[in-house]
Amino acid sequence: MFTDDQNLTEKQKGILEAATELFAEKGYAATSTSEIAKKAGVAEGTIFRHYKSKKDLLLTIVSPTLVKVISPLIKKDINKVLDTNHPTFQDFIRAMISNRIEFVKNNIHLLRIIVQELPFHEELKNQVIQHIGKDIFEKLREIVRHFQKKGQIRDMHPDTIIRIVGSSIFSYVIVSQVIFPDNDWDEEAEVERIIDVLTNGIANK
Repeated sequence: MFTDDQNLTEKQKGILEAATELFAEKGYAATSTSEIAKKAGVAEGTIFRHYKSKKDLLLTIVSPTLVKVISPLIKKDINKVLDTNHPTFQDFIRAMISNRIEFVKNNIHLLRIIVQELPFHEELKNQVIQHIGKDIFEKLREIVRHFQKKGQIRDMHPDTIIRIVGSSIFSYVIVSQVIFPDNDWDEEAEVERIIDVLTNGIANK
């Protein structure tokens, strides 16, 4: 989670690692700086010598990692799906869900913090939009238009379709991998149900 140009001392790395684990496990609000210090094996005063506040600690964990590590990984990872020629829109959705599940599994602690804290910190929202959202969104619009031309998707504004499909994928991946990872999920069956609902709706025809 650290990059070389951050020039962190071993104590700082220990503090950030401890804070990451505790924020992911208990949430930002429920974690005290004394708990972070204890887990990192340092005095609480050491934290405040390096970081102005607990909020500063949160942003130090998320911001550089989001910008320099997670954002490039997300773009590189998701482009594997976006740049592949999928025969049907359903095939595209299957590939996207599989891709996102793998990514979440590999970055579970940091993503748990982002999901938990994003609604409460405007700085994090702005960084996600700036470093991840814009580029990916434009590629998704192109894909939606492509399948609309093939007659596989209704002639609806691409952004509406992206929000509907994206929220379905996001909610399943986050619930199954972050919120309730210990549940006995039948991943293949769940994915097919999502595709069925997105394709046919939920009305009894």
